[in-house]
Amino acid sequence: MRGASGAVDARGRIATVPLAERLTVRDLARSLGLPVLVAARPGLGTINHTLLTLHAARAIGLDVRAVVLTPWPGQAGPLELSNRDTIARLGGVEVALLGHIAGPDRHALAGAGAGLPWRRWLDLG
Repeated sequence: MRGASGAVDARGRIATVPLAERLTVRDLARSLGLPVLVAARPGLGTINHTLLTLHAARAIGLDVRAVVLTPWPGQAGPLELSNRDTIARLGGVEVALLGHIAGPDRHALAGAGAGLPWRRWLDLG
C-alpha cells in the first residue's frame, strides 16, 4: 500500500465491530496500512471511549493521525471544551473539530472537509 493516499475512519469502533463474519474494523485498518482518523462525539462519555479506541489502535501498530470531534456545537460549552483538551493531552493526539453537516450532499461534505488539515494528516503537504 505504499504511496496510497487515504485514511481509515475508525469511528470509535476499531477494536470489536465486525464488518463481516471474520473481519473487524481493526483488521481492515491493519491490512490497508493507512493512517487512522478517529471520529468521536464531543459530549459526555467521549473521553473514555476515545482513549480506549486510541489504545486499541496503537496496540496493533496503527498510525493514528488525529481525532475529529463531530458534530462540534456552534457554541461549545465547558464539557465539550474540556473533552477536547483532555483527549488531546491524555491521548497524545491532534484533535480537530467538525461542525454539523446537514446531510450527505457532496458539496456540503466537501466544504466541511476543506476545513480539516487532511492533506497534512496524509502527508500530502
